[in-house]
Amino acid sequence: MEPKLLHTVADSVATVVIHHPARRNAMTAAMWRALPPLLERLAADPGVRVLVLTGEGGTFCAGADITGLLDAADEARELAVAAEEALAAFPKPTLAAIRGYCVGGGAQLAAACDLRFAEEGALFGVTPAKLGIVYRASSTRRLVALVGPATAKYLLFSGELIDSARALRTGLVDEVLPEGDLGKRVAEFTRILAARSLLTQAAAKEFANGRTDRDEHWEAQARGSGDRIEGVTAFLERRTPDFGWTGAQGGSQGSPGCRDARDSSQVPPWPQ
Repeated sequence: MEPKLLHTVADSVATVVIHHPARRNAMTAAMWRALPPLLERLAADPGVRVLVLTGEGGTFCAGADITGLLDAADEARELAVAAEEALAAFPKPTLAAIRGYCVGGGAQLAAACDLRFAEEGALFGVTPAKLGIVYRASSTRRLVALVGPATAKYLLFSGELIDSARALRTGLVDEVLPEGDLGKRVAEFTRILAARSLLTQAAAKEFANGRTDRDEHWEAQARGSGDRIEGVTAFLERRTPDFGWTGAQGGSQGSPGCRDARDSSQVPPWPQ
């Protein structure tokens, strides 16, 4: 199969798979270009409440496919930055499920997700110094926000790889799972995320990412959504809440999620 992004939607979870196993899932220009419109479609789907980004097989993403980089370096960087920013701006919770190499552009994509779960043995590297590339300020600031300035400088200055234990210790990843357990844990945790209020998650994501001018907007969404009433009522009745806010059409209420798999694009639902 040619290098491409595969995706599924099942049980309210969209799974995007980086598929280029011949080159450790390196991202081609076409793949970078395809990611923003794919994310736009998934963001607009009221049946999607969570997004998982992962790689085919035993590797997350070894970075950008540098074939032809000398001829189109500026274009390649702009495409990668646009894809990274589109992922960071995705309005619903995002989780990177990482096995094997997560390097260069792959690390950029993982850092742009809200959460990162990794399998033991995963290796992480931020490698522009090996190629003489200058990362955009937004990418550097995002890394600093995750791991702090000292670790960010270590990664950016050296281009050295770090293991999953150090990635966990420095805050680059949120959980490290034993080999064979990553799929089960991601499936379990995404079920938890999909059951929570997307209204709460969307507002918290904006605020955590530095957007501080939208209090009135989110208060209006909360008043009109019915989620608060449903959450409190469900708590008092000792049942699971059925939150209805999806963000569709500017925050109108809707079905809490899809229960069927669709638009499979030749990849099975997570876990694989």
